[in-house]
Amino acid sequence: MSIVVVDLGTGNLRSVAKAVEHVAPERKVIVSHLPEVIERAERVVLPGQGAIGSWMKQMESESHLGETLKHAINTRPVLGICVGMQALFEHSEEDGGTDSLAILKGQVKRFPDDMQDNHGALKIPQMGWNIVSQKNDHPCWTGIEDQARFYFANSYYALASDPSDIAGECHYGLPFCAAVAKDKLFAVQFHPEKSQHAGLKLIENFINWSI
Repeated sequence: MSIVVVDLGTGNLRSVAKAVEHVAPERKVIVSHLPEVIERAERVVLPGQGAIGSWMKQMESESHLGETLKHAINTRPVLGICVGMQALFEHSEEDGGTDSLAILKGQVKRFPDDMQDNHGALKIPQMGWNIVSQKNDHPCWTGIEDQARFYFANSYYALASDPSDIAGECHYGLPFCAAVAKDKLFAVQFHPEKSQHAGLKLIENFINWSI
């Protein structure tokens, strides 16, 4: 039973793969961009760091990769992480405007430059720990306390058009989607591989998710 971490040239692939290996040592974990390898996987992890424009260009440069990812999302459990979550929406403001996979309805927007909280101006990107409010009883939240803290690194945030797609919310100057879920898909804006116990538990839950 193999788990593929999709390689689109992003920087955190090995840390994601190692986190999966840590919670599922009996599974074969493969880092690959090849459609034929992804197609054979029992589960797929779609991670991402950096800019969505280069992420989408890398995907489009690989023959049939976009179609393969959409087919995987419809047929087996898929976990999106950071840009791997943002790419599921229709459009992002990043890189002058980028059309994405359109699996979920909604837009990805940049945090305003003038955001403030009680302590003063908020820095962009958001870098560090923040509280996530769970919005449903999804299996990927099993054993994770509501209001648990996860590690974020993002200048852009997702606004889902369909409230039923929102599995978790966060607040950084304004409320935004921290997690989304639809059918066999679960995706998060934060980095579970950098979020210590709660993050590893979420990855473990994804691996053990029975659909």
